Amino acid sequence: MDQAIRFCRTSDGVNLAYALSGDGPPLVMPATWLTHLEHQWKSLAWQPWLEAFSREHKVLRYDTRGCGLSDREAQLSFQNWVHDLECVVDAAGFRHFALVGTCWGGPIAIEYAARHPERVSRLVLYGTYALGRLRGNDRPEEAEKARLMLDLTRLGWGRDNHPFAKVWASNFQPGGTLDHVRSWCTQQRVATSPETAVRLLQIGWNTDVREAAGKIKCPVLVLHPERDAVVPIDQGRMLAGLIPQCRFVQIDSENHMPLADEPAWTRICAEIERFLREPAMPARDKLPLHDLTPRERDILEGIAAGMDNTEIAVSLGLSEKTVRNNITRIFDKIGVEHRYQAIVRAREAGLGRAASSAAPR
Repeated sequence: MDQAIRFCRTSDGVNLAYALSGDGPPLVMPATWLTHLEHQWKSLAWQPWLEAFSREHKVLRYDTRGCGLSDREAQLSFQNWVHDLECVVDAAGFRHFALVGTCWGGPIAIEYAARHPERVSRLVLYGTYALGRLRGNDRPEEAEKARLMLDLTRLGWGRDNHPFAKVWASNFQPGGTLDHVRSWCTQQRVATSPETAVRLLQIGWNTDVREAAGKIKCPVLVLHPERDAVVPIDQGRMLAGLIPQCRFVQIDSENHMPLADEPAWTRICAEIERFLREPAMPARDKLPLHDLTPRERDILEGIAAGMDNTEIAVSLGLSEKTVRNNITRIFDKIGVEHRYQAIVRAREAGLGRAASSAAPR
């Protein structure tokens, strides 16, 4: 598949390489940890994705700062990753498009979709998360695992015969062959230095986009391998629970990056293409907030923030019975039958954000 590689410059002076391939509706893939626009077409992990999407879409990809054909010496941060995506889509002239975020490209896609709802038509999230592995206070063992992985990365980056290659393969593609291990090692060598790889990991593992996930306006498809060792499936379920318009699909696989010849890959492709081809939902009527009393508005704010009836009652100094009676009237006024429908409609109208950001995590 032919691709056209171009360059753009960020506001802080970093040159980013981006590539366009295929023809059809626009689709953007935010950069992941290991990127090299040319080598990914030879990678046993990435070639299936690029071929599948470029057959049906005009695909925009880019090398993140510090990797591939982009400037290797640059300031690295999550906010810069998001700004880089903003820069690339503007340079390519994409105005309204689907986003496909995999692994730690997922949080970048989530943050972008929350900031630019008018630009994103649909969002696909595969094998990804809202909360980095070092941000969960209930998983202290993750810190030790992370330290060991960082040490192995520094010592064994891109070396076929190093134990790091086996550890990497057993996590990312346990069902792969020796050729898959070699392909990963080559990708590591051409993508970036071990020092930059370590820094990228540290940033990705400290990411938290839970608040942004709750603000996404477009339809979302979350797919997650059932036995994923890199991003456990409970992370995928948590992510799906944060997003208002979201469908969750569990994939029968042990591979974080699916193998091209396993049944799971066929299903992933089918689910994504079906989702991307679905017709746009008709615009909803504007939420009739003017019909609500101040008390009803306050209660709807609590519902949108994810509070239950008891929490709402305590926060407003009301009895639970009063809250229940008001909820019945609220549902009639805004035209919903179930609480989850009320949450979606209220969040679409911008309610619940202050309460959500103030809630303890």
